[in-house]
Amino acid sequence: MGASSTSERIRAATRADAPAVAAIYGPEVAHGTASFETEPPSAGEMADRIGRCIDRGWPWLVLEGEGGQILGYAYLNQFRDRAAYAHTAETSVYVASGARGLGVGRQLMEALIPAGRAAGFRQFVAVIGDSGNHASIALHSAAGFRHVGTLTGVGEKFGQLLDVVYMQRGEAAL
Repeated sequence: MGASSTSERIRAATRADAPAVAAIYGPEVAHGTASFETEPPSAGEMADRIGRCIDRGWPWLVLEGEGGQILGYAYLNQFRDRAAYAHTAETSVYVASGARGLGVGRQLMEALIPAGRAAGFRQFVAVIGDSGNHASIALHSAAGFRHVGTLTGVGEKFGQLLDVVYMQRGEAAL
């Protein structure tokens, strides 16, 4: 199925999407370096995370393919937990392994930024685990983010030191 399939739709996630979200995220945690978590969270933990975003009015989106299968998800949460960051969001986008390269991430990002604006965010920050994560860097670049810095060797996973790439997209000045 391609990204232009008319049977695909983006919608707000619910706690009921947690098993599908956990199934996408778990392998990234267990085998990848995009996330610096080391233990895949359970579906229950993912339901709690989805719920925290929903309860705060922050967007958590899923892209459904044919038959309602979740092909990817994206969400925003406040960049840091301090009042001064109330209008700055951190982006997260994950695509199911079988749906990569089909435009799922692009579609999610195109919906996420306007949803973030509607939720009151004006600045968007991508904190990209592993400077070798070229797909995420390209996705954010295509969405108007610019590289603003790299923290070298601040993470460690699978016995290797990993960088963190910061990218930012600003929407409006105060």
